[in-house]
Amino acid sequence: MAYINIGSNQGDRKALIGQAVALISVFADCRPICSDYFESEPWGYTSDAPYLNLGVAFPTTLSPECLLEKLLDIQNSISSGSHRDALGGYIDREIDIDLIAVDSIVINTPELTIPHPRMHLRDFVLVPMSQIAPDWQHPILHLNCSQILASLVNTPKG
Repeated sequence: MAYINIGSNQGDRKALIGQAVALISVFADCRPICSDYFESEPWGYTSDAPYLNLGVAFPTTLSPECLLEKLLDIQNSISSGSHRDALGGYIDREIDIDLIAVDSIVINTPELTIPHPRMHLRDFVLVPMSQIAPDWQHPILHLNCSQILASLVNTPKG
């Protein structure tokens, strides 16, 4: 099972996310499992535009590398705009598709790291994923998303 997170903070956010889900369902040849929408503040930069996020799960026989390539193709077909500013910082975007995990596979290469290396820090990933995959366990942390989220909530910000 592949687990992804789709986010948007520009334009018609629901329509853009819906377009991404529709395109994913075509190559996955199934109707993906989707979480409730989750609205969040931008992560890693300041913006007045909140994100709308959706967790999505679907079965796949594709390698994680091939899956990432297809997801990036979908992302670029919806909006080819950069996700970074000239200095490499995050910026607002119409669509962002992140591969969060594929089953319990662990990959750490320059091109791909799964599970996503910052998923444990992001409530906008953990809340939707806990809805669509409550029993999924992080293969490195050995915790499910609800447990990771609880530790995130209980961690002092500073």
